[in-house]
Amino acid sequence: METYLIAIIIMLVISMLVQWSFRNKFSKYAEMQLSSGLSGKEVAERMLSDYGIYDVQIMTSEGQLSDHYNPTNKTVNLSTDVYHGRSVAAAAVAAHECGHAVQHSRSYHWLQFRSNMVPLVSISSNLLQWVLIFGVLLIGFTGNPFILGIGVIGLALITLFSLVTLPVEFDASKRALLWLRTNSEVMYTKEENRQAQDALWWAAMTYVIAALGALANLIYYTSMLFGRGKSY
Repeated sequence: METYLIAIIIMLVISMLVQWSFRNKFSKYAEMQLSSGLSGKEVAERMLSDYGIYDVQIMTSEGQLSDHYNPTNKTVNLSTDVYHGRSVAAAAVAAHECGHAVQHSRSYHWLQFRSNMVPLVSISSNLLQWVLIFGVLLIGFTGNPFILGIGVIGLALITLFSLVTLPVEFDASKRALLWLRTNSEVMYTKEENRQAQDALWWAAMTYVIAALGALANLIYYTSMLFGRGKSY
C-alpha cells in the first residue's frame, strides 16, 4: 500500500507539472499574434478545404481549452479564444482538431476504434467508482472477488481507451504540423511553427499522463483482486 501511495503522489505531482506547463505554454503562445492575422476559424476552414473536406462544420464551444472534434455529427468545436483568436496557439489548436477531421475522412483505424469504444467507456466511467468501492469492501469482508472483478474489467476498458487515445492525438498533431509547415500563408516563420509544435507537444503530454494514471490504477486493483484484499 505504501509503495502504491508513493507512486500515486509522484504521478499527481508529475500530472500537475505537465498541466501547469501546458497551460503556461498555451497562455504564452495565445499572446503571440500570428503573422498572417488569420483566426482559428479561418485556419480551420483553410485546412479542411485543402483536404477536400466540405461536410464538417466549424462551431464554437463553451469553456477554455474545450476544443474537440465530434465524429458523430462531423463538427470541429473550437473554444471562443481559439475560434476568434489570431494567435499561434489558436492556429495550432484549430489545425490539430482539423487533424481529427482528416483522420475521420481517411478512415484512420485508431480513431474508428476509439469512437466505437465511447458508449461502453461512458457507461463504465459513470458506474466504476461505486463498483470499485463496493468491490473493495466486499472482498475485504467476505473474500468474494466478483464485484471487484467487474470493476477491474471496467478499469481495463478505460485504460485501453486512454492508450488508444495516444496514437489518435499524436497523429492529429502530426497532420496539423505538417499542414502548417507547408502553408506559409498561414504561418510565415519557422519560429511560429516551432511554437506551434511546442504547444501541441505539451498538450499531447497531458494524454500520456492520463494513460499512465489509468494504467497504474488498473495494476493496483488487479493486484488487490488476485491478492484477495491483502495490503500492498
